Amino acid sequence: MPMYTTGNPQWALLESINSPEDLRRLPQNQLSTLAQQLRSFLLETVANTGGHLSAGLGTVELTIALHYIFNTPDDRIIWDVGHQTYPHKILTGRRKQMKSLRQKGGLAGFPKREESEYDAFGTGHSSTSISAALGMSIAARQTGSDRKTVAVIGDGALSGGMAFEALNHAGDSDADLLVILNDNDMSISPNVGGLSNHLTRVLSGSLYSTVREGSKKVLGNLPGFLEIARLTEEHVKGMIVPGTLFEELGFHYFGPVDGHDLSALLPVLKNLSTHKGPCFLHVVTRKGKGYFPAEDDPGKFHGVSSFDTATGEFNNSKAPSAITFTQVFGDWLCDMAEQDERLIGITPAMREGSGLVEFSERFPKRYFDVGIAEQHAVTLAAGMACDGLKPVVAIYSTFLQRAYDQLIHDVALQNLPVLFAIDRAGIVGADGPTHTGAYDISFLRCIPNMVIMTPADEIEARAMLTTGFLHDGPAAVRYPRGSGTGRIPAKTLSAIDFGKAQICRQGRDIALLVFGTLLETAREVANELDATLVNMRFVKPLDESTIRQITESHRLIVTLEENAITGGAGSAVSEYLDAQSSNLPVLHLGFPDNYVAQGTQQEMLTDWGLDKDGILESIRERLNQQLPI
Repeated sequence: MPMYTTGNPQWALLESINSPEDLRRLPQNQLSTLAQQLRSFLLETVANTGGHLSAGLGTVELTIALHYIFNTPDDRIIWDVGHQTYPHKILTGRRKQMKSLRQKGGLAGFPKREESEYDAFGTGHSSTSISAALGMSIAARQTGSDRKTVAVIGDGALSGGMAFEALNHAGDSDADLLVILNDNDMSISPNVGGLSNHLTRVLSGSLYSTVREGSKKVLGNLPGFLEIARLTEEHVKGMIVPGTLFEELGFHYFGPVDGHDLSALLPVLKNLSTHKGPCFLHVVTRKGKGYFPAEDDPGKFHGVSSFDTATGEFNNSKAPSAITFTQVFGDWLCDMAEQDERLIGITPAMREGSGLVEFSERFPKRYFDVGIAEQHAVTLAAGMACDGLKPVVAIYSTFLQRAYDQLIHDVALQNLPVLFAIDRAGIVGADGPTHTGAYDISFLRCIPNMVIMTPADEIEARAMLTTGFLHDGPAAVRYPRGSGTGRIPAKTLSAIDFGKAQICRQGRDIALLVFGTLLETAREVANELDATLVNMRFVKPLDESTIRQITESHRLIVTLEENAITGGAGSAVSEYLDAQSSNLPVLHLGFPDNYVAQGTQQEMLTDWGLDKDGILESIRERLNQQLPI
């Protein structure tokens, strides 16, 4: 296939579409041209801004067909998870804003209700669409509305248990709901072609449904007829469609349909728009459709920085970069696995993002990708730990929230030796509030038996991972996205002193207690204020002896963390001081009681007053100019 390039594309037809109403005025014979222009525009936009590319390229025709057939925004379309929604944003009046995608004050990378009336449901985590769509369908029925509800879910998101819980309920509810499976994990199969598309049109049409239901009524009184008819129907459909599971859940199954063939999609969606009850449409698409580098390696182009469309090379690919915390974890995991054959690596569908690629290749029998199933990942680890293995769960902070019950009941309550390597803790940047790791300290700190560590740099991250792995109980190491100080850890597997903080600078009057990678910024502040600087290292157990020592010789304690202030590490310090009846004033700096917006990590740190100037300003304001600083 030749390399796809944008060259100098003309988007005249696309630029005439400022809403789905404009789209629905087009004759059908212009929709293929629109799809070509939309795909070209999407490619050039993401090449400049960065973002999620492969999934969106694969949903161009499906998005056009949905907005063409359904009366959006009155009819609801719920996307799961959101990586596939850039074409949706472009067609719903946000084309001119795409240059601001994922930037501070710009378009969000995911559906967002405040951004557009066409974003029926905000989403950032997967497997939620069917539950939300079912809720909206029931709400329509309760309020007497005849609007339609459609959930578009990817094959990866369908692996989440929540999706099957929703399918089970929807199939038993008689709700007017259409679930569309966007299956982009497979190539176009032999079933997806002229014959299959024709059969799907027939099966979705009113004649088939009328005959099907009418025959049940007429012949239903004959002994054994309905069971024979059911078995016959399932046998015939089973030869041409893989829909038995969804039929058993109570859905009318249709498909598979070629998701890039508008002549097949449009009549099927038109038929299904009038169906009553829960329907399931299986659509097969290709990730990266229309751009050869993305088709050839859709994983590489899943989430991208800016790149050259002619070559597929990322603009920063040749620039040297510091080692990331994710790389530190990946290297440590392989080194520790060589030392201890009990080590098992577990990820909920985040092999690349969590740094497990090398481990999966070198230790394939000890590597488990459980799909988008965080709850299962944690309890799976608990079961392994019960029988002598040493599981390491690599997970993003924001995704660990989904397994909170399992973390408490299945791991911590039984005091099992499971290590949680928590990536993307703190500000993540362009992915915004749905992916920011703002709460893990708060929700972990209250759990008995948990050990929580916050490395200040890459060297400490490796040492803390070793410490947590050797600990005979549950432990967590949280670290941010990207790189830190650039310090490269040695290949040793040494632990740190358990529960002990490190005094980095001895000063006077003010003590800065730092949890995590704000240490270097705090060092600059401490030097300017002649303050004491403490790298706390452990949130739990808290180094109470060091805090007690601080209280005897200082007039103000300042805690610093990349976590919500409420319930965070600073709260732990205040709780200890209250228990000691200490009146020493404490200033907590971290994330306030707001959601962290999208933008670069540095922009967000500045907005929240966690850069050097912001920290100095907060301290001076707290002191109200009463101390010489």
